Amino acid sequence: MAANDQVPLGSGFHAKSTAREVVAGIDLSGKHAIVTGGYSGIGLETVRALAEAGAKVTVPARRPDVAREALAGINGVSVAAMDLADQASVRRFAQEHVAATPKLHLLINNAGIMACPLARVGNGWESQFGTNHLGHFGLYQGLLPSLRAADGARVVALSSTGHILSDVIWDDPNYQSRKYDKWEAYGQSKSSNALFALGVDLRERGNGIRAFSVHPGGIFTNLQRHLPDEEMVVLGWKNPDGTLPERVKAMFKTPEQGASTTVWAATSPKLDGKGGVYCEDCDIAKAATPASQRYEHAREWISDEARAERLWAMSDTFLANA
Repeated sequence: MAANDQVPLGSGFHAKSTAREVVAGIDLSGKHAIVTGGYSGIGLETVRALAEAGAKVTVPARRPDVAREALAGINGVSVAAMDLADQASVRRFAQEHVAATPKLHLLINNAGIMACPLARVGNGWESQFGTNHLGHFGLYQGLLPSLRAADGARVVALSSTGHILSDVIWDDPNYQSRKYDKWEAYGQSKSSNALFALGVDLRERGNGIRAFSVHPGGIFTNLQRHLPDEEMVVLGWKNPDGTLPERVKAMFKTPEQGASTTVWAATSPKLDGKGGVYCEDCDIAKAATPASQRYEHAREWISDEARAERLWAMSDTFLANA
């Protein structure tokens, strides 16, 4: 996969399309899906859209009771315990799910943390890299037999325009010696999510699995919980009085609009035979050029097959030592 594969298809949808609009007319009866982080924000709207289209959806959750309460009333949804920051928990969930549900048609890696203070998970991993990337990497590895058995599965990894902030920090991804920068670390994790999708697609397209990464758009959700209002004012996301600037109102999406690109990547027939690409606004994103705005398009490093292979090998090594 290369930057020249980043060519929009003309999906017929747009930045403010909703998840329900994207899945209208698509029948997911008999399909099984997993959505991490599927009980709040855009994850909840993703689950709602898939379930209403007929899919059976499993939501692995660090707080199962909270998840069940949030998902009450949505038919076809079940909750199971799992913590992405704990590889033993991830392995246990994957083993139990494969045993109970031999075919998995959709894996949507939606959960994530953003711009949090330095913390470590797993075997000393920086928490954003360890949770957003390595947690989902381990989950995918455990679920691979069920994805292959589906004979036409899709994997969707939620990246972000945050990938623009940083390539993978190849010599020190866990900030063992490098000074910690919460936004750089977030950018690394989002670039890793995109390179993971490319790596899945390169390995498994021959087994019927296609993978995509997506930028959902700007949405105010629980993802911003580590950001004080003062910082969001500096970022331009809020006015000093707490209201939203008109520019932000125009650009930001509702959670249901934010779920639409995920649902499109998971279900659109227009993507049959394609994979490994980064999507935004319900279409394949353009490859970035010098004229690209800082909040749009795919930077060249997330379309680089050599980087995808390098990250895969690094991630395998980390998990082998976990």
